[in-house]
Amino acid sequence: MSGLIRTAAALILALCLSGLAEGRELKDVRLGVNGDVSRFVLEVDDAIDYKIFSLADPYRIVIDVSETEFGSRSQGKGKGIVSHYRFGLFKAGTSRIVLDLTAPAAVKAAFVIPARDGFGHRLVIDLVPTDRAAFLAALRRPEEAAPAAPTQEARPPSEQAAAGRRVIVIDPGHGGVDPGASSVNGEVEKNITLRVARVVRDELERSGVYTVKLTRDRDIFIPLRDRFQIARAAGANLFVSLHADSFKTDEVRGGSVYTLSERASDSEAELLAAKENKADIIAGIDLGDEPPEVSSILIDLARRETMNFSAHFATILVNELGQVMPLRRNSHRFAGFVVLKAPDVPSVLFEMGYLSNPKDAANLASAAQQRRLAAALKSALDQYFLKLASH
Repeated sequence: MSGLIRTAAALILALCLSGLAEGRELKDVRLGVNGDVSRFVLEVDDAIDYKIFSLADPYRIVIDVSETEFGSRSQGKGKGIVSHYRFGLFKAGTSRIVLDLTAPAAVKAAFVIPARDGFGHRLVIDLVPTDRAAFLAALRRPEEAAPAAPTQEARPPSEQAAAGRRVIVIDPGHGGVDPGASSVNGEVEKNITLRVARVVRDELERSGVYTVKLTRDRDIFIPLRDRFQIARAAGANLFVSLHADSFKTDEVRGGSVYTLSERASDSEAELLAAKENKADIIAGIDLGDEPPEVSSILIDLARRETMNFSAHFATILVNELGQVMPLRRNSHRFAGFVVLKAPDVPSVLFEMGYLSNPKDAANLASAAQQRRLAAALKSALDQYFLKLASH
């Protein structure tokens, strides 16, 4: 009998190991130039499917491949006609590589070389320069759109109250093919925001007062509008988007809290909003079918009330954060962030510091500081809802 048990255990272990071996992992990624040809090579340890499409303004070549584990790598410097490239999980089953171009380019050749001679399976893509007219004529969209946001209607406030907990949606900025800013020690924003979001979630749920939903709980890309739609579908009482900025010099540091406004409070806020609003472009999303923003929506009464609640919470949050971290001057700022545009969910964007500053980067990597930020956020939420209840 013991022999049968050992045999069965060995068989189960073999099956588990074979299942692990089926996972597709990155072996190498490289970019080379030969004459006017820029060659991109993705080497993985298993067979790979792919599809390629191009996007204009800015010029990009987008490659969707079978889901691949990229490890800690997420981007690389360009060569030839490629100025920069990045990769990551786009949606379940699909990873995405985005090649930023210095000028219009055409795909001269694309093919897969099966594993041999010590190399893994290699996806090879050759790009050559072309003109704008030819690039635009060759545009084609991906066969599948990004996954849609949840469509169920938000629960009315009375049902939320009956459930006994406030619903808070925490949005870890960036993710997947969109790495965000990079720190002085090579860490990327998408990983930092996710770690902090998990600490915040645990702190809030431990209190027994809040139900917390993350817009993402792994390294995956989520379009900007899907992020606030997740909050609406969850019937959220508040939406908090977490980010960490970078600057051209390492002297600038400190946190700040942003709320939505038609007009930016200052030029720095305007530039930051413009940068954050490019997340979908960075991830290779075709924005051609996006509905134009209706400017008059900002004067709608419901939106105005939501903006007032957002500003009220931001004021409380700034006061709490000031006790645990350095803040920028005029630390409550205003700008037109897409991710804050839910018309019926009070929303703030918390820039937790500058990854280009060594002290801020070290603080954000510290588990103790992450817990302090989570405690400050919880304290601000407690005060905010207490004041709402008293009015």
